Amino acid sequence: MRLVLQLVARLLLIVALCLGAATVWATFDAYRSVDRATAASAQRVAHALQALYWQELLLRSSRAREHMLPVPDWRTLDMMKLISPGVCVEFQPAAAFEKPLCGQSQGIGKTPPRWFASIVPTFLGSHAEVVRPVSPRAAAAGAVVATPDAAAAITLAWEYILNVIDVALLMAVAIALLASIAIAHALAPARTIVTALQRMARGHYRTKLPRFRSMELAMIGGAVSQLGGRLEEATEQRAALTRRLIEIRDDERRALARELHDEFGQNLSAILAFANTIETASAKEGKDEGKDIGIAQDARMISQATHHLMASLRDALKRLRNPLPEELGLEASLVNLVDSWRSQSTARPTIQLDLRGDLTDISGAAATTAYRIAQECLTNALRHSSAREISLCVERRVGEDDALLIRVEDDGGGDATRVAQSAGFGLTGIRERVAAAGGSLSILPARGGLSVAATIPLAA
Repeated sequence: MRLVLQLVARLLLIVALCLGAATVWATFDAYRSVDRATAASAQRVAHALQALYWQELLLRSSRAREHMLPVPDWRTLDMMKLISPGVCVEFQPAAAFEKPLCGQSQGIGKTPPRWFASIVPTFLGSHAEVVRPVSPRAAAAGAVVATPDAAAAITLAWEYILNVIDVALLMAVAIALLASIAIAHALAPARTIVTALQRMARGHYRTKLPRFRSMELAMIGGAVSQLGGRLEEATEQRAALTRRLIEIRDDERRALARELHDEFGQNLSAILAFANTIETASAKEGKDEGKDIGIAQDARMISQATHHLMASLRDALKRLRNPLPEELGLEASLVNLVDSWRSQSTARPTIQLDLRGDLTDISGAAATTAYRIAQECLTNALRHSSAREISLCVERRVGEDDALLIRVEDDGGGDATRVAQSAGFGLTGIRERVAAAGGSLSILPARGGLSVAATIPLAA
């Protein structure tokens, strides 16, 4: 999962937990607010009755205090205004058949669901009545008893929770949205860093990163830039060393070719001359004496073996000497390479050559590397597989990344994994040349065989 989505998911989880905590707190506060409303109602009614009590006491001073009621008509509309909704107030000692005076509880809110009405009292308990004396200095004046209505209390708590949750939910959505935008904006440079790392993986080490405002991202960007510089320096040093090793090896091959031509070739020519002389002399001697001896036949066999060795020597000298691209160019040398394999034997597999793009201006190390890779891949396909058809494709890809693609495919079977792990001299040489050119090499399975593909950058 992307980092932005992970952070947003965690943020939403935190918001949900906070919203749940706010819901629990709102439930507790709303439920207990009924107790506060009950106490406030009792206090207000007791204060109003205290004023009426002392007024009646002054107007009816001839009556005994213990027989004096606070006020005969205390159940008035003004008194109901002092009582909170869902609270009932009664005066004690109450008169006969007197009912409590209750605040308006109709239409105070939506009917709560059953689960809420059953769960809240179970966990938060029931409401207690509140008693307030009418006058602290006159106990005979009576007291006010306020009792909350349980059903009305639940309804008020549910309405309060709905109001609080609506605001809290709106704030949670706004916070989540704004925080998600802020997180996405803060992590936007991470995509630039990932793109730079992907370009580095493709060999473009000098990838310039913009300056980031965040100190942590700026440190990461600086580290990536330093890593790219060091990788480019190491790659250049390795390529230079590999090129030097290849040059030394080519010099050794040319020296070896000269030695083989001068020493081995001359000796083979001498052996062939001696064999021809022996064959001629033996044939003349046998003709004069009228008999056929086996020396002439042995000399002919020596001549045939020498011819075979000289042919093998010529093939080896072709491989050891300077490649044809330096003389004919890449395109002509590839055509000559394929024609030489085709002309050696009609029993060999069919070799298809596919040249794509303009190859005329490719020369130097790139042309030599491409020719050597094609030569080695064709040799391996012909000698180490039972292929019936081999395809050599050389394509020049133009554009931002000007490169040369060499791909050799055959249908001779083979395990791509085992071949890729092989440490043979042929594949090792191919890897070294590709590394020296700053390219890439892949060995993958193809239809019925293997596919060896090398990419050589021409801009390097």
